[in-house]
Amino acid sequence: MTKIDIISGFLGAGKTTFIKKLLEEAIAGEQVVLIENEFGEIGIDGGFLKDSGIEIREMNSGCICCSLVGDFGKSLEEVLTKYQPDRVIIEPSGVGKLSDVMKAVRDVAANLEVALNSAVTVVDASKCKMYMKNFGEFFNNQVAYAGTIILSRTDVADAKKVDAAVKMLREANPKAVIVTTPVSQLTGSQLLEIIEKPDTMEEELMKEALEAFEESHHHHEHGESCGCGHDHHDHDHDHEHHHEHGESCGCGHEHHDHDHDHEHHHEHGESCEHGHDHHDHEESCGCGHDHHDHDHHHDHGESCGCGHDHHHHHADEVFSSWGMENVPAMDRKELEAILDELAYGADFGDVLRAKGMLPSADGEWLYFDLVPEEYEIRTGAPTYTGKVCVIGANLKETELENVFGRS
Repeated sequence: MTKIDIISGFLGAGKTTFIKKLLEEAIAGEQVVLIENEFGEIGIDGGFLKDSGIEIREMNSGCICCSLVGDFGKSLEEVLTKYQPDRVIIEPSGVGKLSDVMKAVRDVAANLEVALNSAVTVVDASKCKMYMKNFGEFFNNQVAYAGTIILSRTDVADAKKVDAAVKMLREANPKAVIVTTPVSQLTGSQLLEIIEKPDTMEEELMKEALEAFEESHHHHEHGESCGCGHDHHDHDHDHEHHHEHGESCGCGHEHHDHDHDHEHHHEHGESCEHGHDHHDHEESCGCGHDHHDHDHHHDHGESCGCGHDHHHHHADEVFSSWGMENVPAMDRKELEAILDELAYGADFGDVLRAKGMLPSADGEWLYFDLVPEEYEIRTGAPTYTGKVCVIGANLKETELENVFGRS
């Protein structure tokens, strides 16, 4: 089965940089055909397979590069039949509609053993607003049909301009993963994982929260509970924010997985090894949901997608989720202050679970995982965007947006 990846974007957006990183760092061992579809802009001058409108430009490192003109679908079938590659990367012309290329690929897939693996659009963060205004139909099509949107030049663009670009892109495409971390800070393997796998952190976090809620309700009489199984309001803050093994925090959970013989965090020399489970790209901050203004929530009467039946105690009516993407950098002390309130206070509502990853002011990335009265912070390698997800009851979304957002 040949995988087909479509990498679209306007001229100069950064498509070549992205494709080169994939070829060199992620799929170097595969037989790859790289196709440029210029819709007749490139003249054919005696190249290989000339009659089919295919020009072979170069061949090296197992990668065959060619340009297709004329009948794109027919030419694509010719290439697939002749070379039978592991993967085809299609780089359409900047003025082409992504939906048209996707349809052509699906038509070919009806006859050959191929599959549309991903549809990626690369967008220059500093030009997003201008392109959306001046090239509406073509640009918006590339955005709307993408499964992943790579925002380029976020390291040199003004932060507020990047925020505005994320907001506009999210309104045009509620479900795509939006990458705001500079591609240079991510590995080719990370990028490949981002475009191939869904981001499901919010769904997984909600599932954990609902399971914890239902478990806690087995230990409470009706009327004893605040609705989430926790009392977040009467804690004495003379503690060190952790529990020794064997101690109970009174929240109804057993926190065996956290060794908190420290004050909520690991020392800076410690690493999360980047292989930990809490930020695989199968996780999500809710980037598969509609979150205008960089934040989102949905009441789980709308279906949490976790596969559970929450009829008793109406857990799906009790909890909601809030999330933010493109979370700006903050230092560890700032994050600890926010997590202290999330874990022990009530300023943000009744918080049952929270998880996130965000850049720190000193260049590291901070990963956190929180349950009532307990949290941990780890350091790790960059991921595709800063993101936070909070699950709970009566969440105060404005306050959450203010503390995690860019003031």
